[in-house]
Amino acid sequence: MKGVVLAGGTGSRLFPLTKITNKHLLPIYDKPMIYYPIRTLVDAGIKDILIVTGGKNAGDFLRLLANGKEFGLSHLDYTYQEGEGGIADALDLAEHFADGSRICVILGDNIIEAGIRDAVDAFRRQERGARILLKEVEDAERFGVAEISGDHIVGIEEKPRRPKSNLAVTGIYMYDETVFEKIKRLVPSNRGELEITDVNNAYIADGTMTFSYLKGWWTDAGTFDSLLRAGNLVSQSAAKRERDLAAVAKGEAHGV
Repeated sequence: MKGVVLAGGTGSRLFPLTKITNKHLLPIYDKPMIYYPIRTLVDAGIKDILIVTGGKNAGDFLRLLANGKEFGLSHLDYTYQEGEGGIADALDLAEHFADGSRICVILGDNIIEAGIRDAVDAFRRQERGARILLKEVEDAERFGVAEISGDHIVGIEEKPRRPKSNLAVTGIYMYDETVFEKIKRLVPSNRGELEITDVNNAYIADGTMTFSYLKGWWTDAGTFDSLLRAGNLVSQSAAKRERDLAAVAKGEAHGV
């Protein structure tokens, strides 16, 4: 399976922070935002990764990441999205990179606490179709919201005024090779974009969409509030790890 990190867009909601750089290069606690989705893929066993970027500062990704040595990689692929055509439009640029392989797609501003290896392994065993990760949230109207019946997804509604559930579709998607055919059949939404929700609903219509629940906390980082929340969550997790390591070391020192 190959990995795709979608890190384009203008970051208008974070202006003026994004006046001189891409939003995915802004810091989340002690690392650039783009480090987190890459690490999520690598920790799930995905080493063949494409970065889809855009805007005036796309070259900064190459200067920062190079070939991904910091993540134990020997190579990273890059491609450029002109303008803002939506998530599905950005993903369409990965067709040549995917080359018939299954892909795990993650939005570049998605920060998670736990890993996704279990979900990735489950998708590897899945005969065909797609798999998305869901998370219970209090503000479901901000996201694509999944309606569940038993162990099936009935449909996904984008940013509904009255959500049918509190299950947000996180920005982590796994697709088989038919995803690019589905993207090519899309028509732009009222926003003039090709919507990833329409891609997911196409898989639901085919009866091949599955899902997993995301463990631990999850946040995007595309607004000032969520950028701050992401930094605080990462900081708290880092502090907890340090306390846990200190407790283990103390126990070993006392022969516990």
